[in-house]
Amino acid sequence: MLPPQRNSSSSAIVCHPGTFLNFRRSAETRWRIDCIDFPPCRILKLPKSLVELQIAGSFFEKIGHSGLYLLWGQPIGRTNVRWRGTIGLVKPTFRAGPLEAFIRFMPDGVCVVPRYIGIRAGTEKEFEDTLAIADQRVGELAELKVDLALLQGAPPYMLRGVEFDKDYTRGLEKNHGIRVMSTTMVQIQALELLGVKSMVGLTYFRDDLNPKFANFFKQAGFKVVAMKGVDVPFSDVGKMPVEEIYAKAKKLFVDSGGGDCLYLLGAGWDCLAAIAPLERDLDTAVLTNVPADVWASFKHLRIHEPIEGFGRLLAELP
Repeated sequence: MLPPQRNSSSSAIVCHPGTFLNFRRSAETRWRIDCIDFPPCRILKLPKSLVELQIAGSFFEKIGHSGLYLLWGQPIGRTNVRWRGTIGLVKPTFRAGPLEAFIRFMPDGVCVVPRYIGIRAGTEKEFEDTLAIADQRVGELAELKVDLALLQGAPPYMLRGVEFDKDYTRGLEKNHGIRVMSTTMVQIQALELLGVKSMVGLTYFRDDLNPKFANFFKQAGFKVVAMKGVDVPFSDVGKMPVEEIYAKAKKLFVDSGGGDCLYLLGAGWDCLAAIAPLERDLDTAVLTNVPADVWASFKHLRIHEPIEGFGRLLAELP
């Protein structure tokens, strides 16, 4: 389940850094992209969804242009599609789904600019190698003058601890001159705002990593009742049915004795539709990556637009 499309008249723009692009509508209802480092007259179908944009991204990656940007706002022809602000995302993987969900939450006038690190296997070694790439991506977002750079993907920062996380983002802000937040710091702030003291966590990572994730939240002052992973290959996380996510999360919460919050770690699984039923059935707050990042974006841009159906955080505290 995706959040309702909030920009009903929106258009998508795909572009690459360092290129000058002209967008023209052809008689075939296609977007024609002319730019200095692509052959002129390259034709792409008008994307009907961000799934198609992911396919387009794979195409550009193959021909050596992996740095795609997606701006989602008002239709082409308006003078300013970012009149309420621009959010830059440093995304850990090329996985389809989380970006589409995030953008659909955004109200009219907000643009989203994604950049990618390229994690594929979800191993601790991969997570350790991401920081230098993340620094580069934030630099690229700074050149585009985004209002906020969100470092998505919790594990790389959780594995190094709370103090490292704080110091790292402060360093990025100093180096690049823009506001930077990690999704892990966003989640800590959200948990505090929700009044959470104890939490139960479900992840899609191996159990040798989950104690380290639990330790991160313990460092932040929370009691972690349980932090367990589901047995699913990293590449197949997005295929998990929401019914299975609901069942596994509910069982873990009940079996472990519960807490003030059920935490679903990661944006890779399609868990949004499970949030509201889990909150009702377990009488607890449910927190996961995408709604937390949306909440932080609204807070930074000073946008107050409550969203029902995806947890207390977005319904009561935007």
